[in-house]
Amino acid sequence: MANYLEALSLVERLHRLLLDVIKDEFERVGVLEINAVQALLLFNIGDNEVTAGELKSRGYYQGSNVSYNLKKLVDMGYMHHQRCEIDRRSVRVRLTQRGREIRDVVAELFMRHAEGLQSRGVLGPDGIEEITSALKRVERYWTDQIRYIY
Repeated sequence: MANYLEALSLVERLHRLLLDVIKDEFERVGVLEINAVQALLLFNIGDNEVTAGELKSRGYYQGSNVSYNLKKLVDMGYMHHQRCEIDRRSVRVRLTQRGREIRDVVAELFMRHAEGLQSRGVLGPDGIEEITSALKRVERYWTDQIRYIY
């Protein structure tokens, strides 16, 4: 039980730390109008055209959080939005050139970190693969708990 609680605490701390790392990178490059959650949202959307519902169903974001941030990103010119032809209630979004530039800043940051972890001997490709595999198993277990217990 103690190890499980420590793992849960670590996952929470790592998520908050990731947001701090992204925030610091944007402060370093002088982009202050966008927050870390919004930058990560742009990174996760990438070259795709998606709806808020799709982002929510993929497990990236909660509904009200994603809707708020998508609206802000559209208002700031980082995303285009367009009503779906079939379902007029649904809005599809995609990155503008400004949005792609933010996505690229995050991608470069992640690339530097991946290389740094390996070059400093912190974690190599096998270690990353092992962690990812373990976290996917936890994700599947938690997902099953939500879907089948209630």
